[in-house]
Amino acid sequence: MVDARDCASLPTTNMAWNMVVGVLHAFRWRLQVTQVVAFAAVLPPMIRALFIEDWDPEKAALPFGEPADWLADVCSIRTRHNFSPPDAVASVASALRKHVDADAFESVLAHLPSGASRYWQPKPPSN
Repeated sequence: MVDARDCASLPTTNMAWNMVVGVLHAFRWRLQVTQVVAFAAVLPPMIRALFIEDWDPEKAALPFGEPADWLADVCSIRTRHNFSPPDAVASVASALRKHVDADAFESVLAHLPSGASRYWQPKPPSN
């Protein structure tokens, strides 16, 4: 949460928590059941728990769409307490990549729909 908070320039980890949950759930909504399980397997335990919380495996997957669609879905989580910035997805991607096995993460992304790799692109380095 600290890395996500810092990547997004949020003042608190509470704000980061909501953003991380939103980013994880918005991604999960775009996957089939077997894809959710495969992706969850490469996540650290606490993030894995957030990824699958309140999951309805019967719900149909959404199309990957575009970054604006992702952000709208991220912001739809706990709307009264959601302070996700416009770069929320890239911020969480940057933070998450610090805590996963890079090879395993890329391998699972390669087996998911084409939008998955775009979704998890980290923020470009700042100068």
